[in-house]
Amino acid sequence: MRIKAITLRILQQFIHDKRTMALMFLAPLLVLSLMSLVFNGKTYVPKFGVSGQATILSATLEKHDAEVMAYTTMELGQTALKESKIDALITMNGTAMQVELEGSNPTANRAVMLVLGQSSQNLLSSEKQVQPEISYLYGSADMKTIDRFGPIMIGVFVFFFVFLIAGVSFLRERTTGTLERLLSTPLKRWEIVLGYVCGFGIFTVLQALLISWYSIQVLGIIMTGSFGYVMLMTLLLSMAALTLGTLLSAFAANELQMIQFIPLIIVPQIFLSGLFPLDTLPLWLQRVGLATPLYYGAEALMNIMIRGKGWSAIALDVYVLIGFSLLFMLLNVWALRKHRKM
Repeated sequence: MRIKAITLRILQQFIHDKRTMALMFLAPLLVLSLMSLVFNGKTYVPKFGVSGQATILSATLEKHDAEVMAYTTMELGQTALKESKIDALITMNGTAMQVELEGSNPTANRAVMLVLGQSSQNLLSSEKQVQPEISYLYGSADMKTIDRFGPIMIGVFVFFFVFLIAGVSFLRERTTGTLERLLSTPLKRWEIVLGYVCGFGIFTVLQALLISWYSIQVLGIIMTGSFGYVMLMTLLLSMAALTLGTLLSAFAANELQMIQFIPLIIVPQIFLSGLFPLDTLPLWLQRVGLATPLYYGAEALMNIMIRGKGWSAIALDVYVLIGFSLLFMLLNVWALRKHRKM
């Protein structure tokens, strides 16, 4: 009877907790649906640029389901390659063929090499098979998997841990009554929010520094750009995660409910951060990715660490992440209204 009483109490507790019930059954379906869309997406179609004599290869490449863009000069093609508009640039000098891969995306690299291999029997010159000379704009043929995914995973870990720790910590401030006591003082809501952000922010700076340093110096993840820019992006990602975590903690009654936000808020962002090729996803899902902070942080870290780019390449990502942080702070101020009317 005592075991039955405990069992009934647990059942009643779950039945009355509608959020837990919904997340228990719906969150796994959401994650599985995202996995299905990601892993069963369209086959990646490589984008080739051709210049000069190489334009005669367009029909052969298109026959093997590749996108081909012709450029009037090699300089225009190289500019497109640097801007990641194409995956590879093909040029010809007499019977010699040069193929330069953008190199930062292993999925695109494999697709390019597959098409070249399938087309090799048709790429003939003077009755001899053309052997292309392969080079890489970024990275190399032996670039390790961790070099490709490392920059994105730095952003993922920073965002995940800051979101979780900040959310749980701010929730504890409410459940212990500390926040209520602050709200009973003449302090304005925006002052309270800013104070918490600054307080937690000091530790997020230290965490961002530690994760970035350890990943690059100890794990040896590829680093061709400025470490200062890496620090800037991880810091901005931390601030976005911090402000989002404190915002969502206002809608959680306990730590369990805070953790329940992970499959709804964090997991979809990981799938849409660029860890998997977004070009293979449905268009509507690509647009969802553009509304997530992690997408911009991961893209900027890729540009810095793999492509070695500077401020001009990451400026938009910086401004967007600042915008996210400010938006979440404003929503934090609004959320505090349920505790005290000013």
